[in-house]
Amino acid sequence: MTSSAFSDASPPPRHRWKVLAAGVLANAAFSVVFSGIPMTAVLMRSGYRLDNASLGLALGLMGLGIALSELPWGLLTDRWGDRPVLLLGLACTGAALAAMAVWAAPSEGHVPAFGWLAGGLVLVGLLGGSVNGASGRAVMTWFGDGERGLAMSIRQTAVPLGGAIGAPLLTTLAQHGGFVAVYGVLAALCLGAAGLAALWVHEPPPAPAGRTVPAAATQGRPGPLHDIRAWRMAAGIGILCAPQFAVLSFGSVFLHDFADIGLAGIAAAMSLVQLGAMVLRIWSGGWTDRRGNRPAYLRACCRLTVAMFVLLAACCLGTGAGSAGSAGSVGAGLLMLLAVAGICVSAWHGVAYTELAVMAGAARAGTALGMANTAVFASCFLVPLAIPQLLSAQGWASVWLCAAACALLAMPLLARRAAPRGLACAA
Repeated sequence: MTSSAFSDASPPPRHRWKVLAAGVLANAAFSVVFSGIPMTAVLMRSGYRLDNASLGLALGLMGLGIALSELPWGLLTDRWGDRPVLLLGLACTGAALAAMAVWAAPSEGHVPAFGWLAGGLVLVGLLGGSVNGASGRAVMTWFGDGERGLAMSIRQTAVPLGGAIGAPLLTTLAQHGGFVAVYGVLAALCLGAAGLAALWVHEPPPAPAGRTVPAAATQGRPGPLHDIRAWRMAAGIGILCAPQFAVLSFGSVFLHDFADIGLAGIAAAMSLVQLGAMVLRIWSGGWTDRRGNRPAYLRACCRLTVAMFVLLAACCLGTGAGSAGSAGSVGAGLLMLLAVAGICVSAWHGVAYTELAVMAGAARAGTALGMANTAVFASCFLVPLAIPQLLSAQGWASVWLCAAACALLAMPLLARRAAPRGLACAA
């Protein structure tokens, strides 16, 4: 599709909401995979007989696969369109998960070699990375600028929606049906999402005559791969995701080992994080669309994230290792604080992705979102590797302080302060 095929001035067809729904469901299906599997970390550690370092590597490998594939999938999306990329990616991801159910799931008396688990998770990440850029480009091409923030934020709720579903669902499946059931259900979800994408996802119709974007308006702009602003923002998005992945990958281990919370409480807390993130993502998209203040909102999210994780680290230092379990109120307080911190660091995605996609232009949104998701899932790979090292050296307080430092580092990359109005006009 060319950039002239959709104009901000032309009213989008009603079908755009079906396209958005298909994109949300595709993202949610894959989010149940990459957000839900870490929620089974305690059971995965025992079922596969892993130590914390091996567990961190296993949880990070799926993020590595996504990081390696996001940009190639984004480039293919801009070339082929959303529909073929979504169909191919979801169908192949479902097939890979089905293969894991057969060959990479532990059973009574049999623990598969770590290579089967590692290879399967990398492959799932490589194939599932197709979903993110394709569904984001569909939002950019079907929605006008006055609705993109809301639409992109609704689409981004798919990630916490998948996590909210995955936390209780996969934990229950792993407890009662083992990881064969976990991988089998995940395969079915991906294949079901592929069916909806086949029904609803199409390229938008051409804009009415006289309402196309002039070619010069887009041809003069550098592509996102050659735009330093796009790279800065993609890097900021990836860095700010590090504290989020700290909560998602090892939050359950923190609550189990440090706060002495049971599996039911852990699943409830992780679901609360995801549901709270969904609500805030939808609200923030509509609010910033109306006010036109996306950079200011991103700065505020960074500041709040720094404050929450510093407070969490301080509580860990004040509580002391091993004492949380001796006082139920202390464990409950840590659970709530972790949940609030996780919500705060998960509320900004739709706004940031919209800002990046608008910067790149609708026709190049797949590439731009692929750049951002490469950075995001590089964090998804590195964070679970780093946390066991920090734990062995300095304990949980150091983990949460590093999370706060990442939010502080991301702030100037995500949102520079606007120039004074007079200077901006003069420029």
